[in-house]
Amino acid sequence: MAHSAPTTRLSGQPAGPEEPSIGSLVQSAMSDVSTLIRSEVELAKAEVGASVKKVGIGGGLVAVGGVMALYCSIFLFIGIAELLTWLGLPRFVSYFIVFGVLLLLAGLLVLVGIRFTKKFRKPERTIETLKDLPDVMRREAPGQRQHDLPVVRDGHIERAAPHARLG
Repeated sequence: MAHSAPTTRLSGQPAGPEEPSIGSLVQSAMSDVSTLIRSEVELAKAEVGASVKKVGIGGGLVAVGGVMALYCSIFLFIGIAELLTWLGLPRFVSYFIVFGVLLLLAGLLVLVGIRFTKKFRKPERTIETLKDLPDVMRREAPGQRQHDLPVVRDGHIERAAPHARLG
């Protein structure tokens, strides 16, 4: 009589392909999640790439339109000078008047721009939080944190002592 493989295990359950271990299931799940994330990133790159291209073209067209408008303004100022000449002023006086008005306008814009730049403040809160980053990023096992983290209240950071331990 030929020997054959047993059809039942010692536990009494039918023999068949073994069930995968928890480790292999977790590894398979991690692989699937990784593949899904990579696919989503590739999709986002494709979508954003097309949008960025359109925005770039639009920005370029706006810039070209602005430069053309700037060149057209030259003719506006020539027309204003010619209007002053038509009103009876000598031509060279008309052009000097337009030049002086434009120079005053440019000076005024520079002064306003300087006032705005003097009001610039450095991002103090961001700098403060970046100083705390090494403390926040300290690696400690979950549930075993030894150091207190900084707390933000009303837009201000309340820092604990950098090396203070939790009670």
